[in-house]
This record gives sequence, structure tokens and C-alpha cells, in this order.
Amino acid sequence: MSGPFTKTPGWLDWYQDPSKPRFTLPEGTVDAHCHVFGPGAEFPYAPERKYTPCDAGKDELFALRDHLGVSRNVIVQATCHGADNSAMVDAVRASGGRARGIATVRPDITDAELAELDAAGVRGVRFNFLKRLVNAAPREDLAAIAERIAPLGWHVVIYFESEDLADLESFFTALPTPLVVDHMGRPDVTKPVGGPGFARFLRFVERGDVWVKVTCPERLTATGRPALDGEREPYADVVPFGRKVVEEFPDSVLWGTDWPHPNLTDHMPDDGLLVDYVPGVAVTSALRQKLLVDNPMRLYWPGENA
Repeated sequence: MSGPFTKTPGWLDWYQDPSKPRFTLPEGTVDAHCHVFGPGAEFPYAPERKYTPCDAGKDELFALRDHLGVSRNVIVQATCHGADNSAMVDAVRASGGRARGIATVRPDITDAELAELDAAGVRGVRFNFLKRLVNAAPREDLAAIAERIAPLGWHVVIYFESEDLADLESFFTALPTPLVVDHMGRPDVTKPVGGPGFARFLRFVERGDVWVKVTCPERLTATGRPALDGEREPYADVVPFGRKVVEEFPDSVLWGTDWPHPNLTDHMPDDGLLVDYVPGVAVTSALRQKLLVDNPMRLYWPGENA
């Protein structure tokens, strides 16, 4: 319970005691996909939300950052906060320059409001096409938002189910901004990595100006929670998909934890194991440097050193 808010029944809270990763992240690593929830007493959850989470604020996020050996974060607006970006912006501002933000905005946002978000460290907006998380927004409104943010040099983060790409692809390719795809477009990992479904996604990425987050193996896995004794590669069924993307598009891939892992129902991942998943998808130090440091720095902190 946080203020007037009670968690959705069955909600899984984030992993309270993550392991120390066996894999040492390179200096300057960016967690390019994470969130903050509230706390609800300070940053109320949106009336139109489709779930009520546990509190998971900036202090907990920054503690995890330091525990894992991460240097910077990209904080993505959580759907439970709707278009009120206050909690996300507060966290970005509190980071001392070590975080950037991805906002949710509506078409009626003013130029002054966009400028304020930009000054705070926001560098993109997210378009969510998962019906279980948000109500569908008219594509005309989303296109209008993209036109508004393009002069700022922002990008659009897109979240969709793999089977919906055929319907959405022409809309995506018409947007006037770079695109960042959440969670590899949510492939069906029970099907071959060389099959037609994932091949279509790879062709979409080949169009250029598309970045891919090789994130959320805990959401994509069909085998469930990985072993905790180190005998099994974490989320081994997802690894071939991540590896394929990293090897084909080494200069446009990103990694992140997705902490605090909203709306999981099978298991809550140990964030230490999510770090140990990285060497499976980026098998050389050069690929890891690009995935974890060089690419996110170029996208979110251009001109700065890690």
C-alpha cells in the first residue's frame, strides 16, 4: 500500500536481494531500459492505469545501478503513470546527469512543455501498442507527436507484439524520427531464430535508423526461471535471438534490465542474472563495448565520454 493505492492482486514485487553478477560490466555501461514506480504517495498513479504496481522509486533504482556496476540509466515512462512524467523526470534530475528519460506525451502538449522535458534530460517518447497495457491511440495523434519531437532530435520508442508488425510496419517507417524497438519486437522464441517471423523483424531493422533493445529475456522465455546454481545459461532459449540481432546490427543495439519488471506473472528475475545473460548475446569484448557503452552513449549522451 502506498498512500491511497493498493497493488494489483498477484503483483510480483521486484527481486529484493539480487545476486552479484559473475560477468563484470565494462566501465561506462548504460542500463538503457528501466522504470520508476512512484512512490505513489508522492507521484500518484494515473486514474486510467491498467495495473497498480509496487512502489519502486529512484533511490532503489540507483542502488541497483551501483550494485550491478552500471554507470547510467535510461528511464522509460511507466504506463501506470500515464502521461504524467513527474516521477520519471524527478529521477532523471536526481541522477546528476547519469540518466536520460523517455516520456509519454499527448498531442496537446505545448512547445514550452516539450522544451522543459528536453532540458530535464528527456530524449524520446514511447508509443505502446500492447492492448493489455494501454488503450489504443489514434495513429494520427501518434504521427503528430512524432512531428513535434523531431526538431528536438528525439526518437520514438515502439513496443509491440511480433505478430502485429505486419500491420504496424508502414506506420513505423513513415515516422520522421529514429526508432528504438523494445525487447526485440517480442519474438516467439519457441520458433526457429531463422524462421519467417523473426526474419521479417530483421528486415524491418535493416531499413536503417532503427535501434533494438536486446532486453527482457525474462519476458520472452518459454522455459521460465533460470537455474540459480550457475549450471545453466540464463534464459538460454532467448539467447540465439539476442545474439542474432547483436551480430547483424552491432552498432544499433542496446541493453537494459527493465527493472522493476512490471506485469510479470511467471517469475521475478534476479537482476544479477540479467547481467550474466549479456555474454551469451554479445560474445566478444568488442560487441559488449558497443552494446553496453558506445551505442547508448551515442544515442543518449552524444559528444560525451562514458
